Amino acid sequence: MPDIPFAHASKGRSGTRSALPVREPLDRSWAWGSATGRGVEVCVIDSGVEAELLDDGSAFTMEQRGDEWHVVPDAPNDTAGHGTACAGIIRSLAPDCRLTSVRILTGNLRSSGQALAAALSWAIQERFQLINLSLSTRKPDIKEQLHDMADTAWYSGVTLVTAAHNSPVISYPWRFPSVLSVGSHAVADAEHLQWNPTPPVDFFAYGVDVPVNWIGGATRSVSGNSFAAPHVTGMCARILEAHPKFGTSQLRIVLSCIADNLE
Repeated sequence: MPDIPFAHASKGRSGTRSALPVREPLDRSWAWGSATGRGVEVCVIDSGVEAELLDDGSAFTMEQRGDEWHVVPDAPNDTAGHGTACAGIIRSLAPDCRLTSVRILTGNLRSSGQALAAALSWAIQERFQLINLSLSTRKPDIKEQLHDMADTAWYSGVTLVTAAHNSPVISYPWRFPSVLSVGSHAVADAEHLQWNPTPPVDFFAYGVDVPVNWIGGATRSVSGNSFAAPHVTGMCARILEAHPKFGTSQLRIVLSCIADNLE
């Protein structure tokens, strides 16, 4: 496998099937069969998503009122292309999911930690089955708040799929054990999944030279853990159509059991 020029990327290690907590092997026909994510509610918290990838009335943004941030309806738009790229990957794997966008990132992919917390709290309260977070924060003052939210999501049947940081730094929420965290591999296959036997990253998905949708109807080739995470979100949407009562723990086990690097 070629070297990947960012942290938290696959080293090509194999996982051991006997280490997984299942008695019988699981395969992808059991995991999702012909599922397309139909009816599964997915929220993308990012830079926004262009209209062609969204369901009607499913675009929101953040509005600051004094010291507080609030989620408010918005016209579909993307300030940077990043969210559209992530949403397009999810749609490519789970074309029939119900996709909602919450725009928190500016054109330079920056945001307030409190805006992130407010958006995540809203999405958890709305009980989206999956929340894609291809972003993280290094701010220590928001760590405990995000940690509590991730735990609340876990117990509420809401799964957070989070991208690991591209650099070797400590950031959140991807390092929390209650989320599914994703780094990158360089195998040019959207369904190629690797289980990581040495966390904190849980899985590796396609994240190098990925062809994606972009703003203005354009396409690009992009690299980064941000674009690996939505591949896992799309797979989870398929699993949840087939097994709608699954929570984060069940999704983690199923994804581990169908990984391509098990021996």
